[in-house]
Amino acid sequence: MIENQSNNQKLSFRLHNLAEAIETLLANPPAGISEEMLALLREAISNGEHGEHALPPRLFYEAVEQAQVAISITDLNATILYANPAFERVTGYQVDKIVGLNEAHLSDRKTPSIVYKTLWGRLSQKKPWTGMLINRRENGERYLAEVTIAPVLNPEGEPSFYLGMHRDVTEMHHLEHKVKSQKALIESVVDAAPVVIALLDEHGRVVLDNQEYKKLVGDLRTREPAEVFLAAIQDELGDKWETLKNNDGSFVDRELRFDIGGKRLPRWFVCSGTWFQERDSSADAFFEVRKQSYFLLVAKEVTDLKRQQEEMKMNVLRTMMAEGEAVENMRETLAGAIHQFEGPLNMITAAVGMLERRAETRGEPDPLCEALQNALGSAEEAIENLRRSIPAFAEEPVVPTNLNEILRDVLTISTKRLLAQGVVVDWEPAPVLPPVLARVGRLRSLFKHLMDNAIEAMRDEGTKAPELKIQTLAQEDTVCVIVQDNGPGIPEQLRFRVFEPFFTTKSKANRGAGLGLTTVQDVVNLHSGTIQLDPSYTTGCRFIVQFPIVARSQE
Repeated sequence: MIENQSNNQKLSFRLHNLAEAIETLLANPPAGISEEMLALLREAISNGEHGEHALPPRLFYEAVEQAQVAISITDLNATILYANPAFERVTGYQVDKIVGLNEAHLSDRKTPSIVYKTLWGRLSQKKPWTGMLINRRENGERYLAEVTIAPVLNPEGEPSFYLGMHRDVTEMHHLEHKVKSQKALIESVVDAAPVVIALLDEHGRVVLDNQEYKKLVGDLRTREPAEVFLAAIQDELGDKWETLKNNDGSFVDRELRFDIGGKRLPRWFVCSGTWFQERDSSADAFFEVRKQSYFLLVAKEVTDLKRQQEEMKMNVLRTMMAEGEAVENMRETLAGAIHQFEGPLNMITAAVGMLERRAETRGEPDPLCEALQNALGSAEEAIENLRRSIPAFAEEPVVPTNLNEILRDVLTISTKRLLAQGVVVDWEPAPVLPPVLARVGRLRSLFKHLMDNAIEAMRDEGTKAPELKIQTLAQEDTVCVIVQDNGPGIPEQLRFRVFEPFFTTKSKANRGAGLGLTTVQDVVNLHSGTIQLDPSYTTGCRFIVQFPIVARSQE
């Protein structure tokens, strides 16, 4: 009887201290204890404080015994007084063998001493400590333990015991480290790749990029390269974009040109992209499959290759443009000659008519009239021969064309002349332009004519610090090209005549026999475009040329 009473007192003492320890840990629960178990422990302690609903004291003991996390109780010297079965499974030590030993028996010197100093420092402040320790099992095997140790305070508020809980997180640490290492390796490879790589979420925001992409950000300054890439690719793919996006599709080798502007040359990229989905790893999606869409963009720069091709093309183009200008000069000279002949011939025709009426009145032929008729016939035959001698325009195919490329070609061809005249060029192209249907040679001639006119106007009037600005804009359904200079401009009363044949604002000394801007107007009309002289620009001359964008069905 006395022995049973003593055993009950010992059990009550152990349960009392265990309850106190559990209360301490509930304030800072360690990993490894389920929410259900924590709720049960809280309910048990709460019921224990309210007499009529009190749970059996042994519940506390059984809860700890059945816990899946290793639990031990030590005295203030860290001598183990109690350990649960999970403690045995984690450490390999049988409970009856480990009780009475010091917790240091589990320690391994791989754990830095500063960790233990920190641990005991917290306990000396009557506060719990949580951290990582390298422990040793009974067989000598090391494992990584996530440990929480809390002081159990007596009614006077002084520590009487220590309660420890720990679990083996070796495998979890290994997996986390492996994932981090693989992530770091992938990021290193991606970062070192000599191509532009960017990962975008379903909203088009960049979530991962590499160094080449960051360099491109610096080149484009305020614009996000991904936005420029996507806008150009979407425009090129049209309706196919949404189809590929909705079906996790992909595309390869789409060539894209960036016109950065200023003195910087354009850059070319060959783009590939693919869509894929990743399962949402948030807690909300644990029991419900959710997927997030991502787009991987890879762009390889081929600027060096394209510049070599461009240089070869420019050599051929210079020859073609020189021949074209010679033909154009011949065409204008012949047209001018015909125009000059037509004035006197019209007067002769009028005189012949008067002489014919006079001869009819007299009833006898007029020798002068006959002579003039013969001369008029010969002159008309000569003019017709001149018309047949005017070189015809070469037939060109109509193809989708980037106006930035045409303007860049014209600027390159005109470089020597611009430098010789000291003209500063402000080149502001839209980074990416939608294509227009064009006869490429005719458009080159058009813009070359506008630039030449601007250069000559600034030269003839002795413009100080001559400037030529060329700008391209992508509008809703048109591509706009603005060519402006800071020369003398065109007087308001003459602006409606600038597109008339042979009209010029040049002085007589510098006046030629050309067709002025009539040819430019003809080329614009040929491409269903518009050209206007901006009346609001008063510090020079500004022409605004617009062409319709290629419809997707026309490509």
